[in-house]
Amino acid sequence: MKNILFAASEVVPFIKTGGLADVAGALPKYIDKQYFDVRTVMPLYSCIKQEWKDKMDYIGSFYMPFNGRDTYVGVMHLVHEGVHHYFVDNQDYFTSSQPYDGIPYDIGRFSFFSKAVLSILPLIGFQPNIIHCHDWQTGLIPVYLRNEFQGDPFYWGIRSVMTIHNLKFQGVWDIPTISGISGLPEYLFTPDKLEFKKNGNMLKGGLVYADAITTVSSTYAEEIKSEYYGEGLDGLLRARSGDLRGIVNGIDYEEFDPSKDPAVSVHFDKTDFRKQKRKAKAALQQELGLDPDPKAMVISMVTRLTEQKGLDLVSYVMDALCTDHVQICVLGTGEYRYEEMLRFFQSKYPGKVTAQLYYNEGLAHRIYAGSDAFLMPSQFEPCGLSQLISLRYGTVPIVRETGGLKDTVIPYNQYTGEGTGFSFTNFNADEMLYVIRNAEGVYFDKKRNWNKIVEQGMNMDFSWKRSSLAYQELYDWLAG
Repeated sequence: MKNILFAASEVVPFIKTGGLADVAGALPKYIDKQYFDVRTVMPLYSCIKQEWKDKMDYIGSFYMPFNGRDTYVGVMHLVHEGVHHYFVDNQDYFTSSQPYDGIPYDIGRFSFFSKAVLSILPLIGFQPNIIHCHDWQTGLIPVYLRNEFQGDPFYWGIRSVMTIHNLKFQGVWDIPTISGISGLPEYLFTPDKLEFKKNGNMLKGGLVYADAITTVSSTYAEEIKSEYYGEGLDGLLRARSGDLRGIVNGIDYEEFDPSKDPAVSVHFDKTDFRKQKRKAKAALQQELGLDPDPKAMVISMVTRLTEQKGLDLVSYVMDALCTDHVQICVLGTGEYRYEEMLRFFQSKYPGKVTAQLYYNEGLAHRIYAGSDAFLMPSQFEPCGLSQLISLRYGTVPIVRETGGLKDTVIPYNQYTGEGTGFSFTNFNADEMLYVIRNAEGVYFDKKRNWNKIVEQGMNMDFSWKRSSLAYQELYDWLAG
């Protein structure tokens, strides 16, 4: 039996801001429990819902030297769906209305968390073979493990994996501050270790000291070794390419199941979607105030409204798209300029464009179920979960060929009939519009071909069971 500890800043169902939480919460459930004991640890944020806090047991507490003083560390615990979850408690660091307050505030918060993760291990009675660290918030765990904690035999032999969910976020701040707060000596802040453009970089520390590095798709693993996608760390990632592998994320097929999803009123599977998706679309049009037009092609986006997600391309082609027999549905929040852009087009094309500028998980499910196509024109996309969900719900993805989008969506071939969606190569609005209209042509004029694309997408397996096998192979290799 090998012991694996997931360390993450967010874990479903306790707190979630993005796909990281889905990975940290869902993957441990699918790792083979006969061979692996996988547990998680995350901060005990004050914003975790009280219903979860009420289920937690107090394990113990102690004081840990941190930031020049003895600092309280409490540990809470609960078992959910067969997985042990630990929560690190400290009111000074984790009292907040949200899990992230931004740099520089999060530097202290997650430096403390990284050191506390290692410090609590003797108290919880769990000695992991591998600590699986997720994103920059846990980047100092491999650094502490290979330096400060090597004086204690308890930590000898513990290996670490660093997973990059989004290389754009790295935990960068000035060296004196990071060194002073973390207690890590300044001699570790050199170009071959934690120094980055004369600052300190917490993710870089994890990438230097981790025994293995993963990211969330094979294409993204290659992309981040290039200057364009590498965010300044491409040289390090090329140097460590032998230890770097890409494993595509999965989705929880229990949570995302159009045949029994409690959030949707019309259920279907790959045998009856032809009839039932029409009903789901009609229900969605009614709910969102779109024209009740069964023949319109509904194209949707469920996304953070940021530059990365290709909203500039959408803005550029919206007027042209709205001359077609389509309806546009967007759900999400983000940058003010994109929210205003969507408000403008909603008012300009009432009944044809709807912008839901908030986030609601149930509505997201109904959008996946009721749409005909799902648009993801991302500038970069390490993995992406929305295209996997849309495939599961019989909604055809239209994506840019980058990162996980390229790895998971097979472009439609009009000659062979193969494919699960439509894709375009360059980050270019005209190219995107051309591909969307190609998809429209199949949807309106070759319905049998369209339904074949839908069926082929619904037959794909992007469950966590599939991804978990690749992680189990990694753990076996690393733990020996």
